[in-house]
Amino acid sequence: MPLVTCAHCKKEFFAKTSHLKIGWGRFCSRQCHYLGVRTGKYIDCEICGKQSYKNPVVLKHSRSGKFFCSKSCQTKWRNTQYSGNKHLLWKDGSTTYRNLLLKSVRTQKCVRCNKTDTRVLVAHHIDENRKNYKLENLVWLCHNCHYLIHTYNEALPK
Repeated sequence: MPLVTCAHCKKEFFAKTSHLKIGWGRFCSRQCHYLGVRTGKYIDCEICGKQSYKNPVVLKHSRSGKFFCSKSCQTKWRNTQYSGNKHLLWKDGSTTYRNLLLKSVRTQKCVRCNKTDTRVLVAHHIDENRKNYKLENLVWLCHNCHYLIHTYNEALPK
């Protein structure tokens, strides 16, 4: 077996001739192989600041020029950049009324029966015009009260 010099740490070691013929036998250990092959660099995550290693291919092909430590951090960033009217498939915003209520300072409780269980609360249009999604036209109702208003024409409290 021939004596070979490690490509990373320059330590001499013996390598099999058959390995050298197929291009192996350049590193003395797995650790040297791991450290010797890496040519990328550590980049700070745009969201949390955590450092992560990125390959040169990833560094070269980033469309936004931003790098993230995980898919969840990337998703957080994408949700701020490509949501609402910034999204390619944005229509007119007529179905975003629930999100408007969620982002407002109104407490989440039914205006008829005062239930606060968020699992049963829905957004209701006061004038029953779904195209009118102004905040003054929206209130929280539980499923039961919402059904009563639409089915039996019961009035909302003033």
